[in-house]
Amino acid sequence: MPTSSASTTDSAKPSAGGGVQSLERAFDLLERMADAGGEVGLSELSATSGLPLPTIHRLMRTLVACGYVRQQPNRRYALGPRLIRLGESAARLLGTWARPYLARLVEETGETANMALLDGDEIVYVAQVPSKHSMRMFTEVGRRVLPHSTGVGKALLAGVPDDEVRALLSRTGMPAATEKTITTPEGFLAALEDVRRAGYAVDDNEQEIGVRCLAVSVPDSPTAAAISISGPAGRVTEAATDKIVPVLQQIAAELSQALASSGA
Repeated sequence: MPTSSASTTDSAKPSAGGGVQSLERAFDLLERMADAGGEVGLSELSATSGLPLPTIHRLMRTLVACGYVRQQPNRRYALGPRLIRLGESAARLLGTWARPYLARLVEETGETANMALLDGDEIVYVAQVPSKHSMRMFTEVGRRVLPHSTGVGKALLAGVPDDEVRALLSRTGMPAATEKTITTPEGFLAALEDVRRAGYAVDDNEQEIGVRCLAVSVPDSPTAAAISISGPAGRVTEAATDKIVPVLQQIAAELSQALASSGA
């Protein structure tokens, strides 16, 4: 008489890391879909993952049934709406996790500290710790802005290939928030080259007149993230920048290590 221990299916096999192989494969497919822009065909997934088509079809059928993937009329597969709730909750938790690091940033620089993510074509602010100065900057958590006029946007897009940046800008447009906003793709790509060379990004009155922002990306973050400080242009001067940027970079590195060790 067969026992239950002898009836383990292939989908429930343990992986080399001790997890469940089918779950690891399903999450890998979701990440590959996201990397491909959110919509792919089964043959593309098979080519990039190395998994056989029947296995991919079985996994995708389950993800569709759960609402995490949907099948398009053209038979391709797209990320499903149920992932939005998970993503929003994860972003809030990431912001909560980052708050102690942002608080240190405020203590060491005196200016308001922010954390932002690249969500599709937009920047979304997920955490903020305000400055203790009576005159301080405030950005509502959850606010979405276009990346071309922000320091965090530059910091995040500096790690993206130029052709992808051009495609993003063509989708969003480059409206001027102030007279100093960069409004041409060539100008923005030149600014990104400056970010890569310097190791930090600057918003110099580009989002709001009288406000300067310094930003750096969080290395190896599980999702593209950046931290920044913002304050009145009279306080965030060139001289102050020389002191603030090393603090930003150090705290971004420590946050990166904390996220990696937590498995976030």
